[in-house]
Amino acid sequence: MRLNLLLMVAVLAHALYLVHVQYESRRLYVALERAGAQARKLEVEHERLQAEKRAQATPLRIERLAKEKMQMRTVTPAITQYVTLAPAAAGSAP
Repeated sequence: MRLNLLLMVAVLAHALYLVHVQYESRRLYVALERAGAQARKLEVEHERLQAEKRAQATPLRIERLAKEKMQMRTVTPAITQYVTLAPAAAGSAP
């Protein structure tokens, strides 16, 4: 009789342990799936930001911004000014 009771307690403990392990396994699997989804979402966001960065750094856009915001002009020989060093200033330069 004691042996039967001991075996029943052992089977019950083992069943409870299996239920716990199965629950923990499902919980970890769901956490893994969530982490995978988050990683995919971050990868898509990273790719979008890289494409946006490339679009922001195009030479045409930079030239347009330089003209509009900084009032810069493209260099032409007609507007080039040459600066020469005066002889008096050359002697006092360190």
